[in-house]
Amino acid sequence: MAMLVALVLALCATMARAAVVEHNFTVGGMNISQLCMDSVIYTANEQMPGPTIEATEGDTVVVHVVNDSPYPLSLHWHGIFQLLSGWADGAHMITECPIQPSGNFTYRFNITGQEGTLWWHAHSSLLRATVYGALIIKPRNGTDGYPYKAPYGEIPITLGEWWNKNVDDVEKDAHLTGLGPEVSDALTINGKPGDQTSCRGAGIFEVEVEYNQTYLLRIINAAVNVELFFKVSGHNFTVVAVDASYTEPYATDVIVIAPGQTVDALMTTSATPEGRYYMAANVFESKTVQIRFNNGTVTGIVTYKGAANGTAPSMPAMPAPTDVVAAGRFYWSLRGLVRPVDPPLPTTVDHSMLVEFGVDQEPCAPDQTRCGGFALVAFMNRNSFQFPKNASLLQASFDGVPGVYTEDFPSSPPPLPGIRKATAVKRVNHSDVVEVVLQSRAYSSALGTENHPIHLHGFNFFVLAQGLGAFDPNATYNLVNPRVRNTVIVPGGGWTVIRFVANNPGMWFMHCHLDAHLPLGLAMVFEVLNGPAPNILPPPPEDFPKCY
Repeated sequence: MAMLVALVLALCATMARAAVVEHNFTVGGMNISQLCMDSVIYTANEQMPGPTIEATEGDTVVVHVVNDSPYPLSLHWHGIFQLLSGWADGAHMITECPIQPSGNFTYRFNITGQEGTLWWHAHSSLLRATVYGALIIKPRNGTDGYPYKAPYGEIPITLGEWWNKNVDDVEKDAHLTGLGPEVSDALTINGKPGDQTSCRGAGIFEVEVEYNQTYLLRIINAAVNVELFFKVSGHNFTVVAVDASYTEPYATDVIVIAPGQTVDALMTTSATPEGRYYMAANVFESKTVQIRFNNGTVTGIVTYKGAANGTAPSMPAMPAPTDVVAAGRFYWSLRGLVRPVDPPLPTTVDHSMLVEFGVDQEPCAPDQTRCGGFALVAFMNRNSFQFPKNASLLQASFDGVPGVYTEDFPSSPPPLPGIRKATAVKRVNHSDVVEVVLQSRAYSSALGTENHPIHLHGFNFFVLAQGLGAFDPNATYNLVNPRVRNTVIVPGGGWTVIRFVANNPGMWFMHCHLDAHLPLGLAMVFEVLNGPAPNILPPPPEDFPKCY
C-alpha cells in the first residue's frame, strides 16, 4: 500500500511539473538596416533570431503560426523526436504541405526524454536564413538534473549567415545557374555581423558577465551552408552536450560546429577582471578544391562587469579556414555520457545499409537559363531525391494515396552508374534497429569532396565510428560510450557509421544540412510503420495544411 501511495504521489508530482508552453509566431516582412543597407527580410515576430522557446522535459509545446509572408512556409523543430506527432515535424512535403500565404497552422508536440539545446527553423527554401530561433529544454528536476555543477548563468549564441539580397532570389539564382547559391555577405552572432566588416557601426552582440563565474554557452549553428570555428579570447571551454545529448566533459579552446548542430559548453570567466574579450567565428572550409567562400570573421563581445567603456576587446587567434586537424580533433574527440536513464545502445541490427552519397554534374535543364553547360546534382545511392508536389509523404502514406512515392530506396549503391531522380523511401518495421554507413564519395575531380552534416529527423542516433577514404568493414566501433547526435559530420571522401532504433511511426527525412545540397537531391526518407498499440500514428490535426 505504501509503495502504491508513493507511486501515485510521484505521478502527481510529474503531472504537476508538466506544462503547456504556448507561443504565437507571425512570419512576415521586417525592415532592417544591416551592413549599411536597408532591407526587407522575413522573420518570426520581427525578430532575428526569432523567439526562444524554453520548456521543461515533459512539457507540451504549442506554437500558433500565421504565415504573413508571400512564400509557402513550414517550421521544423530540429532535433525534437515528435513521438506520435509526426504531423508537427514541419519538413516541407515530407510530413506536411506548407502553410500557404495568409494561412495558419498550430504545431503541437510533447517533449519526451530530451533536455538540452535544440532549435527551430523554416524548412522551406532559403527562408531558414532568417526564420530561426533557439529551443531550450530544461531538466525536469531543474538545475539538479544537470550531470555537472549548475552554471551561474546561460548565454545563448546563435551563429548565422547574412545576404544583402532577398534569400528567395538567392535560391532562384542558384537554380538558374545550376551551381548552388552565391556566398553569403556576412556571418552573424545572434543576428548581428559584428565590428570586423567594412560597414562602420555594424551591430554587435555584447554580453556582460561576472568575474570568476561559470556560464553555460548554448551554441547553435543556424548558418545555411558553412561549418564554423568559434572562440572567446582568453577563455577555454568544457563541452558538456551536443545536439541535446550529454557528453563526457571535453576541454578545448575552440568549438567546431556544423549547420544544424548545437554545442553546450561551460566557460569560466577567469580572465583578467574588468576586461573585454571578443567572441569570434569564422568559416571552416573543408572542400578539397579551391572555391570561393565567406572568409570574414563575425564578432561579439564578452564584457566583465566593471570594465571601462573605452577598454579595447582582445581578439582570439582563430584557426585557419582550412585547419582540418583542429576540426577533426574536435569532432572525433567527443564521447557520449552514459547514464542509467538513457536509452541503451542496441546490440543487434535489423537493417544494415551502405548509403553512398555525393555531388556530380549533369546537363543543364531547360529552365536553367543562366547555366553554363552543366549543373550540379546530388544523390544518395544514385537516387536524387525529388520532393512530391501534390501530397506530403506522410499524408500519402496515412491515406494510402498511390503514385506519390516508391518503397525501393536501395540499401546499398546500385551497380549501374546512372542517377535516378525519384521519391524513394526505405521502409522499416516499428522498433527495427537500423545501422547506416554514410559514405562520402568524389564523383568529379573538378568538384572534389567536402564535409557533409547529415541530419536525421525523428530520432537521435549513436555515432559508432568514422574514418577517411573508403569504409573499412573491420573498423573498430565504439560500443561503450559513443556520442549521440541528430546531425553528424561525414568527412569529405570519408565515412561515418550511425545506429538508431526506429521506434516512432512516420516519414522521417535524412538529408544534408548544407542548404545548397537539399534542392539538388542529397536526401532520402525512412518510412517507419506502426507498431503495436499505443505506437500508432494518430490522424492529422483538423487545421493541417492542405496542398494546393
